[in-house]
Order: sequence, then C-alpha cells, then structure tokens
Amino acid sequence: MHERETDSGIPIKPVYFERDVADLDLAHQAAPGEYPFTRGIQRDMYRARLWTMRQYAGFATAKESNERYRYLLAHGQMGLSVAFDLPTQMGLDSDAPLAAGEVGRTGVAIDTIDDMETLFANIPLDQVSASMTINAPAAILLALYLAVARRRGVPFDKLSGTSQNDILKEYAARGTYIYPPAPSMRLVTDLMSYCAQHVPKWNTISVSGYHIREAGSTAAQELAFTLANGKAYLHAAKEAGLPVDDVAPRMSFFWNAHNNFFEEVAKFRAARELWAQIVRDGFGATSPKSWLMRFHTQTGGSTLTAQEPENNVVRVTLQALAAVLGGTQSLHTNSMDEALALPTQAAAKLALRTQQIIAYESGVPDTADPLAGSYFVERLTAQLAESTRGIIAEVDARGGAVAAIESGWMQGQIADSAYRAQAKLERGDTIVVGVNKFAGEDASAAQPQLQRIDPSIEREQRERLAAFRVHRDGQRVAAQLAAVKRAASAGAPLMPEFVEAVDAGATLGEVADALREVFSVYHPAAAL
Repeated sequence: MHERETDSGIPIKPVYFERDVADLDLAHQAAPGEYPFTRGIQRDMYRARLWTMRQYAGFATAKESNERYRYLLAHGQMGLSVAFDLPTQMGLDSDAPLAAGEVGRTGVAIDTIDDMETLFANIPLDQVSASMTINAPAAILLALYLAVARRRGVPFDKLSGTSQNDILKEYAARGTYIYPPAPSMRLVTDLMSYCAQHVPKWNTISVSGYHIREAGSTAAQELAFTLANGKAYLHAAKEAGLPVDDVAPRMSFFWNAHNNFFEEVAKFRAARELWAQIVRDGFGATSPKSWLMRFHTQTGGSTLTAQEPENNVVRVTLQALAAVLGGTQSLHTNSMDEALALPTQAAAKLALRTQQIIAYESGVPDTADPLAGSYFVERLTAQLAESTRGIIAEVDARGGAVAAIESGWMQGQIADSAYRAQAKLERGDTIVVGVNKFAGEDASAAQPQLQRIDPSIEREQRERLAAFRVHRDGQRVAAQLAAVKRAASAGAPLMPEFVEAVDAGATLGEVADALREVFSVYHPAAAL
C-alpha cells in the first residue's frame, strides 16, 4: 500500500484507534481557555464572539483604497488590513528612482500624512481596528497613523490594531528589509516601548509564519521558525528593559492556511500549546494574558492557480474552514483571481462571503474545538509539536533565530523544502487539480475580468507628492529630520521623533533616509 504523509513528512496511518493517543492522556486535557490553550484561547470560542473578518486590501492610491475599505466594511468586514505597495514597504517615496514602475502595484502608495489621512477618510479610527502589513518602516507608518489620529482629536488609547513589524521573517523569507538586523531590532522594540506607554490597545508585532510558508517551508518549519523568531523578539525586548508581561500580551501571530486540511488544523492547535510553554517556562511570564497566542490567518496565496481560477474558491473555502476549526482570532480569505492580479471588487466580496457562510451557515462555530478527541487530529497535533520542538532546538543550538538567519541556515532550510515540494509537483506525486491533473479539459474557459492599475496612477501620485513638498514648511521639516538623526545616533527613543517629523510634513522616504544615514543599509552575505 502506498505510504501517505503530511506536507511536513509526518506519516499517516490508514486508521487511528484509541491506543494511538493513549500516551496523550486526553481524559485530563485542558479545556478551551485553559493553559496550554491547545483547544483555544477562550472558553466558548466563537459561541461568544466570531473571529474578525479582516480582508487584506490596498492598491493604487489612498483614495481608491479608501473606497475599497468602505465597500468591504459596508458588506460586513469587521476590521481593516492595509496592503502597502513595494516602494512604501522599502521606505521609498513614490518619486524615488527605484520606485519607478512599482507605485500602487502591489498595494497602496503612502508617502505623506495627507496620503494617510485620505486612506482613512470617513473611517472612525476609534471604532475600527487597523492592521498594517509593514515591517522595515513599520514605526514610521504607525507614526503617520498616530499623527492623523492626533489631528482628528482621537486619543491614542482609543486606537486598536496591529503593526506587523516582523523584520526577521523579511531576512529569512521575503526580502523587504532596509537596515541591518541590530538597528532593525531596535526599531521593533522602540515601537513596543512607545505603544506600551501611549497606545495600549495596539498589537506591536505580528510574528509571521505566513511568508515563511509562502517561501516554501513545511508546516512544521513554519511553526518552528516563527516561534524561534518570537523568542528572539522577547529576548530583544528583555534586553531593552521591557518586562515580558508588558510585551507578550501585545504580541500576535500570523499563520498561513494551506491545503492539507487536518495538518493545518493540528498546526494551529500545536502553535498555541508551544507558545504558551515558551512564554511561561522559557521567559517566566506570570500573567495568563502573556501565555495566549492570538493569531490572524490568511489562506495560502501560493496554493492559488492561474489555471481555472474558479477552483481557487474551493481551495480557499477548505483553508478558511481549517483556520476556523483551528481556532483563529482573525481571518483573511484570498480572492479567486489573485494568481493573476490584485482582486477585483467582485472577487473580494465573494472571498468575504466565504467567511460569512462558514460563520453563519455551517454550524462550525457552535462548539469550541470541534475536532478535539479525534484520534487522528490529536495524534497529529502532538507529532507536529514534537517536530517543531526539534527544529527550534536546532535553531537555538545555532545561536537563536538572528544568528540562524545571518548565517543563511534558516533561508537554506526553507529553500530546500521549496525545492522538494516543486520536485514532487513535477513528478506528479503532489496533485494540483487543473494544473497537473485534469488539466486542459476546458480550453475555451473565459478569462475572468481582472483588476488593472492604470499607469497614470504613478504620475498622479508623484505630482501630489511634489505639490505637498512645495506647500510644507521646509525649515520645520529639516529640523525634525535632524532630530530623528540625533535620536538614532544617541540610542534615544525614536517613535516620538517620528510622529513629530511626519506631522511637520516629512515624507516616509525622508524619515527612512535619515535612518539610512545613521544605520546604513543591509546587504546579505549571499548577495555580495
């Protein structure tokens, strides 16, 4: 009989019996809401409150993205998740030479406080939580948001949301880093410290396994490398003088949901258990809030196919269901056309409806942890946890996540897994319907209507930026940028200087450039 295994290489038996979980002592398993939270972080889970339906969106200009946000909110979305374009992610203004051809393409272009004001126009900042998928310049983008709130008279302690602010996974898997690791980690902890004092409801980091998985890792590697990165952030916070019980409750995580349904459910359950043990036993956290892993999930972008894109609706539905059965607190469902372009409004609406149907028609939310007690799921949860602990131990033996990244080891492990997965696909060992199985049966199928970014968007954004610079107080901007450089050089807090700089009219790129002068720019060893 052909041997079956999960995507992480965990063998799957033909059938599971009670004897297969006898060592797990399920009779004394903690209830949902109890340490180590394998079954969920709240006692009643979705019976008390559904997960937040937070669709990731952003394209072209702030005005167009704002229109999409208000459309999604009107159709039942519960929170905003901002996608920034590549220049913004790299700390570049839209008129920078390296930004040419990329403005507004993969997300929204944000250069100035005026752009941020437009992005959130007619959206009550004290009522809607905002998640920002931004890393290297995360502190600057948050400063822009805070400056807008201050202008509107919204107290900072009324703001809620998340800055992804996870620079380690950029070095490991994604590539939108700017500065070397040491000053980058300083920016992370600076944001943490500032929010602890001034923006207490803000999640200061979302440690992301999503991009590690998109780069080709297995589920076990996604867990291990992400949790290792989480440990590195806690170590950095400790070195910065921040108590673990001040930092850990404002940390969240961001996971991928792929196609191997039961492995994904088990992954989410194992993740909570492992993090609770790391924070309580490894860092001495005494507050139960510190032990909780709160996480957002996004369905797997790399699983979407350009061939027969309607099939992606089915894939996304299964992935979303796995995330819900695994106990996610927040969820984004990809649109069926995302293998071809940014989603159209109609595709984004259908993706949101997918979540709503699961929430209101499936009955899945009626009980906490519905798959608990399944011999297969409980065994798989334990096996994934065991595999993950082994990989984390190897990271620790190499000096921790930062050292494992700087040496290139973590990147190499991900690349090796990606190669093996692609080889299995090309051999036909992994089946993707409509790609290497049942392909070409309907060659006449119509191409869906795609979202297109007008090339004039870039020209208009540059013109707005030029006009903004003309009308600002240049002397005030220069003084505030000088203050940023002084603080960066002296090791002083940076967030207060960022807020004042962007409020004075400094652009994102100008603040990022001020830091480049002090911190330098990172060039990985492999690229030299």
